[in-house]
Amino acid sequence: MTKVILKKGEEKRIQMGHPWIFDNEVKAIEGSYESGDIVDVHDFKGGFLGRGYINRKSKILVRLLTRKQEEIDREFFRKRISDAWEYRKKLVDVSSCRLIFGEADLLPALIIELLQEIVQPKGIFERNDVQIREKEGLEQKKGFLLGEFDPIVEIMENEIRMLVDIENGQKTGHFLDQRENHAAIKPLVKDARVLDTFTHTGGFALHAAYYGAKEVTAVDISEHAIDYVMRNAELNGLQDKINGVVANVFDYLKECQVKNEKYDVVILDPPAFCKTKSALEGAYRGYKEINLRGMKLVKPGGFLVTCSCSHYMLPSLFEEMLQDAARDAKKIIRQVEFRTQAKDHPILIGSSESLYLKCYILQVM
Repeated sequence: MTKVILKKGEEKRIQMGHPWIFDNEVKAIEGSYESGDIVDVHDFKGGFLGRGYINRKSKILVRLLTRKQEEIDREFFRKRISDAWEYRKKLVDVSSCRLIFGEADLLPALIIELLQEIVQPKGIFERNDVQIREKEGLEQKKGFLLGEFDPIVEIMENEIRMLVDIENGQKTGHFLDQRENHAAIKPLVKDARVLDTFTHTGGFALHAAYYGAKEVTAVDISEHAIDYVMRNAELNGLQDKINGVVANVFDYLKECQVKNEKYDVVILDPPAFCKTKSALEGAYRGYKEINLRGMKLVKPGGFLVTCSCSHYMLPSLFEEMLQDAARDAKKIIRQVEFRTQAKDHPILIGSSESLYLKCYILQVM
């Protein structure tokens, strides 16, 4: 087995549970290898740390699969996929869920053949059409891997029926990680006037209307997204409560402020503003702007539901930003709840990257 030997001190993060070995942490590699080969990782004294696969084209040189000196074979992956499937069956509605959450399921690789055997899906559609794959030396791919089916599928999320365009929608067409946060707004929205921004296909908006809001405005820059908001509204008999608006959210929030619009509940669920650490400063300003404006649009005693899916916007920094925005908006904010991603996106303690979604429910005083 080829050995990857770390520099002195680099083993600590791995011993705490992190599964990635970066190329700049490596002292030496003993033996020959090709990208995709299984290798052993050792600390600078020669102590075994784990076993995983290597990719010379990635800054993440090795992704650990196990901390044991065990065979990485078909049975190994069968057990990992089965464990992930049983976990979901115990904790979430598996009619629509994330089956594997990479490293948090101890599976930074996936065997499609075994997925077919264990889950027995009617079909599998691949959405590997993301630029990050090229940085790993992989080509972008999109299309059917198994079966032929209508790529516009209907799912149930909590009590809501939703159409999902898995072929042409953003990412996989629906953000399953917000499922439990969508349901969490139920106590806030009865008879409320609600503004849902960056709505995508209407997850928060549809739940707000279903849970008794009298009026919901759903805003997104994507015409495709707003089309699906209104199709989903009609599917649930909520079309009279929801107004879909195609607009740049930053501009829309400014216009609302100029018009002195007020809402009982304002929801901010933007895409990731920073995907690299170097973009964090600009992202902080973006998050602060929308949250400051959102707070000003909330009626006294109303609620702000605000989210970030940027990993680098750590919970402590997100909270700091909210305090900063509240001070400039001349508002007092009170935490009702702090939430993270749904249970089918588990958080691996020791791997901070697996905690990426933050959702604060705040009362604006």
